[in-house]
Amino acid sequence: MIGIDLIQISRMQRLMEKFGQKALERFLSPPEIELALNYKTAAGFWAAKEALSKALGVGIGKDCAFKDITISKTQKGAPKLELSQRLIDAFHITDTSLSITHDGDYAIAVVAIESASTHKIQKF
Repeated sequence: MIGIDLIQISRMQRLMEKFGQKALERFLSPPEIELALNYKTAAGFWAAKEALSKALGVGIGKDCAFKDITISKTQKGAPKLELSQRLIDAFHITDTSLSITHDGDYAIAVVAIESASTHKIQKF
């Protein structure tokens, strides 16, 4: 399953200017806030969480909350996803991949999810 999300970085900048730390606390954990040193990184993290929820086919809500998803970094600095056990179990997730990029006033994230579910392609 694949999900993608795009966010205008200036939208995150305005949100952080208006609400400060509270804006980040709405969708990031304390360790994520430490990684999100500026509004550009925070925008990328927002896009990553939205992209994951879209890959699951549910969006952010009761089936997949912002706090069910944690973004960390590998030793080489690449972003990676950590998921709550609730998400792993509910969607039979076996692996994930994440890519975040920034260009101009936009942050884009793409998430791929591998699942052990039995969904098959439907014939027409």
